[in-house]
Amino acid sequence: MKNKALEYHSRFPKGKTKVVPTKPTETSYDLSLAYSPGVAYPCLEIEKSPELVYEYTNRGNLVGIITNGTAVLGLGNIGASAGKPVMEGKAVLFKKFAGIDVFDIEINETDPEKFINIVKSLEPTFGGINLEDIRAPECFEIERSLDAQMAIPVFHDDQHGTAIICTAALINSLELTNKKAENLKVVINGAGAAAISIAEMLTKIGVVHENIFMVDSRGVINDRRTGLHVSKLPFIRKTSADTLEDIFPGTDLFVGVSVANVVTQAMVKSMAKNPMVYALANPDPEISYPEAIAAREDLIMATGRSDYPNQVNNVLGFPFIFRGAMDVRSKVVNMEMKLAAAYALAELTKEPVPKEVAEAYGLDHIEFNKDYIIPKPLDARVLYSVAPAVAEAAVKTGVAQIAYPGREEYKAFLANIMAHQREKLVGFTV
Repeated sequence: MKNKALEYHSRFPKGKTKVVPTKPTETSYDLSLAYSPGVAYPCLEIEKSPELVYEYTNRGNLVGIITNGTAVLGLGNIGASAGKPVMEGKAVLFKKFAGIDVFDIEINETDPEKFINIVKSLEPTFGGINLEDIRAPECFEIERSLDAQMAIPVFHDDQHGTAIICTAALINSLELTNKKAENLKVVINGAGAAAISIAEMLTKIGVVHENIFMVDSRGVINDRRTGLHVSKLPFIRKTSADTLEDIFPGTDLFVGVSVANVVTQAMVKSMAKNPMVYALANPDPEISYPEAIAAREDLIMATGRSDYPNQVNNVLGFPFIFRGAMDVRSKVVNMEMKLAAAYALAELTKEPVPKEVAEAYGLDHIEFNKDYIIPKPLDARVLYSVAPAVAEAAVKTGVAQIAYPGREEYKAFLANIMAHQREKLVGFTV
C-alpha cells in the first residue's frame, strides 16, 4: 500500500486539494469585476458593514484546519510540514461530506501562547477553526483560550469528535442491553485529549463521573499516584487497582483510545453481563474484533476500522457539526450542540437504511442491532440529520447570530449545496 499511497499523493497536481475560481474569468470585463477596479465595491461595503463579508466573500463556507504537527494521527510529533498530508485529507472530507471549503494551515510553533496569538489573528479569514493533531495537554488550553477570544466556532476534533461518536454509540448500546447510564462502570484506557472529552460527554448522558476509571501509560489513575497533570486530577479514584487488568472485572463499558493489543480475551470475559467494548486504537485496536467477539457472545464491539461493524469514525461528526454551526454563524460549538449531534446520530441509526448504503458496504441489508449502533460514514442522510440538529441547538442556546429558517427549508438548502457543490455559500437572512 505504501507505493500506491505515495503515487496517489504525488500524481499531478501534487497533493489532494486546490483552489478554483467560482465566478467567470473568461473576459477582461470578468477580470475587472473579480479584481481591480470592481473588487473595490465589495471592499467598501464590508468596511461600512463588516457582516457583509459573509455576503461578498467565501468566509461563511470556509474552515481553517490548523495544526502544529505535535500529535499527528498515530505518528506522534512529526512536525507541521509532515502533518500537511493529513490536513489536506481532512479538507477532502469536509468538501465531500458537507460541501465546506478548507484552507489547511500548518504552523511551526509549539509554544501555546504564541500559537494562540497566531490563530486568533486569522479570524477575519474563516467561518470556523478546526484545530487538529495538537498534543495534550497543550491542546486543552489552546482550545479554551481561542474559544473565549474568537467569535467563530473553534473545535478541536481530536478531543470532541471521538467523544460525540462514542456517546451516540453508547446511547444505542444502552437501549440494546437494557442498561442504565447511571449504573455503568466505565474504563477508559488512554488519558489524552480524546479520553478526557469522552469522559466529560458520557457524564452528560447520565454516566456517573465517579464510576469512570481512567488508565494512562503508568496505570490506573488512583489516589496513590503522584505527579499527575492537572487534566487528570478529576479522575483520581480510591481503588486498589493499579493496572488495566486489575480494573477490568465487572466493567460495563471499555473505551480504548490508546495502543494496540493491551486487552486480552480473559479481560473481556471478566466484564459485566452484556458488555460494551469500543477499542478505537488505529490501525490495530486494543483487542482485535475477532478475538473480542470470540470471547463473549453478548458483547457489543466497536473499533476505528472500516472492515468491521460499528466503525467509530470522526467523519460522522466534524463536517456536519461545522456545517450546522456556520450556517447560523454560531459563535461556538457548545456542549448542547455536541449532544445534539450525538442524539441525531443515535436516532438516525434506528431509521430504515437505504439499500444503496448497504450495497456500498457489500451488504444486503442493514438494521439497528448490536452490529449497527451508529450510522455508516457513507450514509448521505447523516448531513440532513446532524447539521440541522446542531444548527437548532445553536439557536436554542443563544449562540447563533442569524435566523434559522426551519428544518425543511434548511434541508433543501443543504441538498442544493450537495447537488451543485457550490463554491460560494449564500447565507440565510434575518
